[in-house]
Amino acid sequence: MSDHKGDFATDVRLLRISAIAAAGGALSTVAADFLLHLIRFFTNLFFFQQLSTANHSPSENALGWLVVVAPVIGGLLVGVIARYGSEQVRGHGIPEAIEAILFGKSKMSPKVAVLKPLASAIAIGSGGPFGAEGPIIMTGGAIGSLIAQFFHLTSAERKALLVSGAVAGMTAVFGTPVAAVLLAIELLLFELRPRSLLPVAIACAVAGFTRPLLLGSGPLFPLHTAVLGPVGLLSSAFAGVIAGALSWGLSSWLYKMEDAFGKLPIHWMWWPALGAIAVGIGGYFQPRALGVGYDVIGDLLQGHLVLQAVVSIVLIKAIIWVIALASGTSGGVLAPLLMMGAGVGAIAAPYMPGGDPAVWPLIFMAAALGGMMRAPIMAAVFAFELTGDANALLPLLAAASVAYGFTVLLMRRSILTEKIARRGYHIYREYSIDPLERHYVEDVMTRTAATIDAKTSVADVLKNYFGAHQKFRAYPVVASGALVGVVDRALLDRAGAEHADAAVGTLFAHSVPEVAVPGETCRNVAARLAVKGLDRVPVVEDEKSLRLLGIVSRFDLLKPSTVVFAEEREREQFRHLWTANGEDVRSPHRDDDASKAPVGVSRQKISAREESKDVERKSKTTVVRQD
Repeated sequence: MSDHKGDFATDVRLLRISAIAAAGGALSTVAADFLLHLIRFFTNLFFFQQLSTANHSPSENALGWLVVVAPVIGGLLVGVIARYGSEQVRGHGIPEAIEAILFGKSKMSPKVAVLKPLASAIAIGSGGPFGAEGPIIMTGGAIGSLIAQFFHLTSAERKALLVSGAVAGMTAVFGTPVAAVLLAIELLLFELRPRSLLPVAIACAVAGFTRPLLLGSGPLFPLHTAVLGPVGLLSSAFAGVIAGALSWGLSSWLYKMEDAFGKLPIHWMWWPALGAIAVGIGGYFQPRALGVGYDVIGDLLQGHLVLQAVVSIVLIKAIIWVIALASGTSGGVLAPLLMMGAGVGAIAAPYMPGGDPAVWPLIFMAAALGGMMRAPIMAAVFAFELTGDANALLPLLAAASVAYGFTVLLMRRSILTEKIARRGYHIYREYSIDPLERHYVEDVMTRTAATIDAKTSVADVLKNYFGAHQKFRAYPVVASGALVGVVDRALLDRAGAEHADAAVGTLFAHSVPEVAVPGETCRNVAARLAVKGLDRVPVVEDEKSLRLLGIVSRFDLLKPSTVVFAEEREREQFRHLWTANGEDVRSPHRDDDASKAPVGVSRQKISAREESKDVERKSKTTVVRQD
């Protein structure tokens, strides 16, 4: 057993990053509490003309038709902040966080940490139909990024802290630490490694323990429903189809509306105010569609609203949410999706067989979230943690998974990635273990390498190794079995005619050779070849003795990919033959390989299996090739 081979690639720096993430989780909780108080402050200011942070719903206002004015003023302020402060305050937070992670080296500015919560609080407090989770994800991410920049960490470590701060903020707002970790895994991290998972989990745990000190404890929407039977499970799948269609419709409508704003002959700074006109009009006819609407979500889940009110809330919320979000204002999407999903569930509940009507708003809510965000596991656990309803966990998972499958098949991109794609960046959300990560240099290297003795003259090297019968592009130069360097034609040309009689080993007197060791991963070596512009690198026993063991080239590093190709492309076929008494039999006309197969496995499967094994054997076989 090789000591260098382990389950994970990590080091003691993980402890430092985890400790920083814990502190960041606590700071994100404080930031979430501040943001919620700021939203309440602006809600009271815009709708009740009071300087207070008391928890009032904008639907309780007595402004009459003047309710149209409040969102417009808020939209104007958001536009000014975005134009003269930071354009990153626009949008609903998660796409901006993804863009910073993938294309911005996980760097965020202090401006974002200050202006994003301010702009979002103004937008939501003035009646914007958004949630607080998107802004706090962006704000918490900025806090994590700034902490990482202060400690001069790598881009990968910054990403871990950015995501840790972001999902810790979500934990603080909703009290859903497990769902927040799943959000990180399904949407933000784009990897699953201890260096990222452990800091994220610790930050969410700290935020979960800190939240009761500032924001209260317990589920946000306590609920208890009856267990669903098989018919209820089928109905949950059907609910997933409906929610998937809802997700598709809202996403398509949103970006068509965004295209319409893009055609306006005015600067984008004015768009939030224009979108806010629709918000104000919608709020005049249905005040409960304004603001975050956590109270409305609770009423929908508890069945406290009549059907006519539910239809009105869902329609007006969808209209003003799409228009306002397309205008480029600031606010989150989770709370609106929860409200619209729960509303559709309340409308469909009387017609859904196999379960208590009270459970369907919850199931549709999770399905809408899973379909729109394309994070089904997160959506199911999120709905469970919001309500504490363990009986609903299985139908939540079924509905969210079906909605996810619906949107994956019918939509190229989600509401999150479409926004980034429109900025010129493509995101591929599938990821798996890199084959170069699970193979080591000793598995693929060429062990029998042609070498040159260090005492050979430069002229003889040119004549015998780089003449008309040249076999390889470069050769390791050794002295008593130890590596001195790697010689190629370019190096010899630089040496010139004046060094023709000198030993080739003298060309490396003032240089340290680039080497690999058997225990290095192929990915690490491939990265070094790319960074240093090399085609190959010698493999030595250790960096002290430099005893040459072989050579690894770019061709060698392609070997692990052949195994992956076989796994992806080769298809296996099973065939079951049964006798009259129910026992397995094999065909009398079979070859030796098939006769060794387990009962019920056809020759096609054996052929594919042996071919795959042959490919893998070849990837581990010594090949005398250096170029």
